[in-house]
Amino acid sequence: MRPRSRISSLIIGIAVSIAAIGAATAVMLLFREKVNATSVTLIYLLTVVILASVFERWAAITASIVSSLLLNFFFIEPYYTLTINEPQNLVSFFVFLAVAIAVGHLSATSNSRRLEAERLYQEMEVAFEKASEAEALKRSEKLKSALLDAVTHDFRTPLTSIKASVTMLIQENEFGNRASKLDRHGRADLLNVIEEETDRLNTFVESMVELARFQSGSAALKLASVTAEEIIVKTAKRAKEIQRSHQLVSNIANDLPPLSLDPRFIVEAIFNLIDNAATYSPPNTTIEITAKKNNGNIRFAVEDEGPGIPVAERESVFKKFYRSKTKAGQHGMGMGLAIVRGIIEAHGGEIWVESGKKGARFVFDLPIDTDGR
Repeated sequence: MRPRSRISSLIIGIAVSIAAIGAATAVMLLFREKVNATSVTLIYLLTVVILASVFERWAAITASIVSSLLLNFFFIEPYYTLTINEPQNLVSFFVFLAVAIAVGHLSATSNSRRLEAERLYQEMEVAFEKASEAEALKRSEKLKSALLDAVTHDFRTPLTSIKASVTMLIQENEFGNRASKLDRHGRADLLNVIEEETDRLNTFVESMVELARFQSGSAALKLASVTAEEIIVKTAKRAKEIQRSHQLVSNIANDLPPLSLDPRFIVEAIFNLIDNAATYSPPNTTIEITAKKNNGNIRFAVEDEGPGIPVAERESVFKKFYRSKTKAGQHGMGMGLAIVRGIIEAHGGEIWVESGKKGARFVFDLPIDTDGR
């Protein structure tokens, strides 16, 4: 606090203290015949404590001295004089003065320490905010770097294949029939590579857009009342290609109540789980889909016969661009499970992964449609 401001605050505090003690005295004088000296003393002490908690120490000391003088002048006989005839009254006067000053000093000290504690807390809060901002910026830069690396990898791999295929086709077209290196099947293979890698790029971009929509809460859900059986049947039809290499079985509990959800997205989520299971489990093994009631939810599970997922990776597999180290050589984009989590959470559900009977078991709960019971 600047010196001029401090002096002004001190003057104001002293003036308010004198006025407050004067007001308390005026009120007590109206009832002097009915109020004993003990009550007057306590009222003065209370006023001093209140003033000390609001203003600085000198204001409290001023209030203590003024209240002592007024106590003597108006409430200790003989009235309207500062003379004290009785020794016991003289002792009481000085005891009150000492107590009032001590109480005022202690209250002012306590208030000062409280203000200092508040100031230190505010400084610490500002410091923590600055540290948090710095940490957030640091993490943001790391995230940008990781995203850039992941996106670069996922774009570079298909683009390299497309570039190589197109280059060979251009060269073939320039040479014509004079030095043809490719037959009809060879050209068809290159065109297939271009088509597949273009589809892969398109899927990658669509996945990123879809995930961003779910994480921002802007994905528009078209809710309908459907059963778990309807969802699983639609998913099985979608996974017809996967069933050429894996056996897909379902185990649906009887009489399950309906769910309020967007069938398109839930089918997409379960399909991604089935596709993930097929990717990480040997050919000709079984992928099981189950659905049963669990408290106020329907619990779905997709279980494979692969190597499973280590405990240390079970949360990471739902992060963007994360590729499990369980099986080397896979070329997934690391987006599927992140999208699945976004879809499930958008429907008010929860998803996790645990150990199955043989491999990994992805489990998620969706709330039952209580209106459709």
